[in-house]
Amino acid sequence: MKIIETAIEGPVIIEPDVFGDARGYFFESWSQPKFDAAVRPVRFVQDNESKSTYGVLRGLHFQRGEHAQSKLVRVVSGRVLDVAVDIRRGSPTFGRHVCVELTGENRRQFFVPRGFAHGFAVLSPEAVFQYKCDNLYTPEAEGAIAWDDPALGIDWGLKPHEVRLSPKDSAHPRLADAPELFDYNTDYYA
Repeated sequence: MKIIETAIEGPVIIEPDVFGDARGYFFESWSQPKFDAAVRPVRFVQDNESKSTYGVLRGLHFQRGEHAQSKLVRVVSGRVLDVAVDIRRGSPTFGRHVCVELTGENRRQFFVPRGFAHGFAVLSPEAVFQYKCDNLYTPEAEGAIAWDDPALGIDWGLKPHEVRLSPKDSAHPRLADAPELFDYNTDYYA
């Protein structure tokens, strides 16, 4: 697999080695030893899958404190714009984001470490999205920031009238007003 560093330390793009012939293709979508050696040791404990239609935007989500999560995300079919926002107060890249297009065809994966908010927008008629988490979902630890916070400047690849949100995702605070984030000097993997 190939590891592609991003403009922000932490999130990385992973391109698997794909082997194909006239019958189809094969690729290893997950290997604990290879991931640990290439990215960082992380023990994933939960796999999730969602299916969404064009214009659905989910995010920008995170889990707080001891329930913080890393995510390894990929698209099985369709096309999404995936976004990670640095929400570690004191970080030299606080409030900056990384975007990557994930598709069923490019088979890229995106690692979003603890200390980042995560979201994605569906850019195809439909998308099946899978992700691994290294901590179990805990409702009382939910955190989020507004997807359309002007201070973040994220171009989601959708016109405003095309964006489809859940009621919860339409009511998150801006980054400057978020009550509890992360601290750059705290090791959330310790």
